[in-house]
Amino acid sequence: MRRTSVALLVVMFVACASVAQDKWYPSKWGADDQRGAANRITPSKVLEARNLIMRGQTYQLGHVYESAMPLFGTRHYSLRIPKVFGPNGANQMYYHDEIISGELGQIGTQFDGPGHIGVHTSKGDFMYNGRARDEVYERGPGGRVLGMGKNGVEHVAENGFVCRGVLLDAVAYRKSQGKLPASADKLPIPAKVDDIGAITADDIKAMFKLQGVAELQAGDCIFMHTGHGNGWANSVYKSLSSEQRAAVRAYVTAGEPGYAWSACKYFGSRDIALTGGDASSNEAQPFSESGSEGTAVPCHTENQTRRGIWNIENLDLKPLADAKVYEFAFIWAPLRMVGATGSPGNPIAIY
Repeated sequence: MRRTSVALLVVMFVACASVAQDKWYPSKWGADDQRGAANRITPSKVLEARNLIMRGQTYQLGHVYESAMPLFGTRHYSLRIPKVFGPNGANQMYYHDEIISGELGQIGTQFDGPGHIGVHTSKGDFMYNGRARDEVYERGPGGRVLGMGKNGVEHVAENGFVCRGVLLDAVAYRKSQGKLPASADKLPIPAKVDDIGAITADDIKAMFKLQGVAELQAGDCIFMHTGHGNGWANSVYKSLSSEQRAAVRAYVTAGEPGYAWSACKYFGSRDIALTGGDASSNEAQPFSESGSEGTAVPCHTENQTRRGIWNIENLDLKPLADAKVYEFAFIWAPLRMVGATGSPGNPIAIY
């Protein structure tokens, strides 16, 4: 009887410890916080970013938005000019407007806001800062969801991101290891667990040393060039034939190299503000590293939902990689669309 009691106490202790470790809300910024790691973009971080501007060279990291760009799942995008308005007045002025249809927050170069990713638990569905999904929703007539309430992207967008940006060139890194041919311009889509297309925490640390870049600091913004987006880089895609574009779209949407689970946990431990990359989720898919089998984009739930570290996807990082610019001032201001889950836009790197 005594042994059973001791064993029971041990089991209860382990269970309680597990629950305590999984306690991820309220966030370190308080139960009312709506900005997450964007709080780390302080005036001092902005001034540090200014000091990284050496030549005044700007790099546009956003893809152009067009109907022929790669789209994922059932997402769509279209732009139409409905009519010419005018002429008006003695000066015969006329003007145009456009109608845009599509998931503006989740196509092309796009930013994941607090309302995009959540996690299902035994107690229900929760988003950033432990907010229950059904309680967050802003609803209209008939209960239709009209926005994400306290988890709308406009709260993160309030001050935007001006931070130290670091580019890690995973293509160059794999070549330095002899794991990628010198002629290759991209990492392969991972075909098995622990494939070279999955970049681990150890790989991240090694890339910092290889590139001679100072280690990650709180409030930094980290980006990884896998080459996966090179096929539709702005400098390339516009010159491709319709058949070539179709081939690029098929490849880009078939899977992607990217951050492995341990890399994202490492980022969380460094208190960064933002992750980014040149693929649709920036996570290695369909395979990652050992221990993450069976998970669905675990970096999203770990860093966004639990830590408030946001993510920007489908960047055009080829210009930075080609120029070997690994450290720069990064500027990004999501659109302040009330209740939106994310935002399109054109982030800028300045060196």
